[in-house]
Amino acid sequence: MIENRAYMQKFAMHFGTYMGVFWILKFILFPLGFSIPFLMILFFCLTLAVPFMGYFYAKSYRDKVCGGGIGFGHACIFTILMYVFASLLASVAHFVYFQFIDNGFVIDAYTNMVNQVFELNPAVAESEKEVLTNALSELRLMTPISITLQLLSSDILFCSLIAIPTALFVMKRKKQLTTEEDASTMN
Repeated sequence: MIENRAYMQKFAMHFGTYMGVFWILKFILFPLGFSIPFLMILFFCLTLAVPFMGYFYAKSYRDKVCGGGIGFGHACIFTILMYVFASLLASVAHFVYFQFIDNGFVIDAYTNMVNQVFELNPAVAESEKEVLTNALSELRLMTPISITLQLLSSDILFCSLIAIPTALFVMKRKKQLTTEEDASTMN
């Protein structure tokens, strides 16, 4: 049993590293997307691909490590661990970006977008303007570590929710050998 846990952790880290590198490369598109809108669309499309990658990695784990069969709980725990490792790796990149590279660029881009909405739609209620302005003010007060921890917790929450349907699709019973097949394999 302990050996199975060690294999699960090893392969969750292995596939989580692949997923984390994918998330880091995908995250590079996010700030660039404010200048080049196509990259923001690409960022969202790649974000939608994450559950499919999680399914592919969990299916590979089931087929190559578990002998073609895996229960729901095992698949769910493996998928959650994989996403947690990916989230931790991506959090390092998030912290480096917001601490050393960003210098308020993302918040300024959001502020400019909100101001453009106010200019294009003057009928926006004053209360809505105040709410958005207060939200942007609160975002400006966040430190790079608090932004990183917020992103980490949301990644883990959403990916834990994604792990449930993924585990449902991945789970599969091992094929039981019939007595005739048992006899033929013995000879």
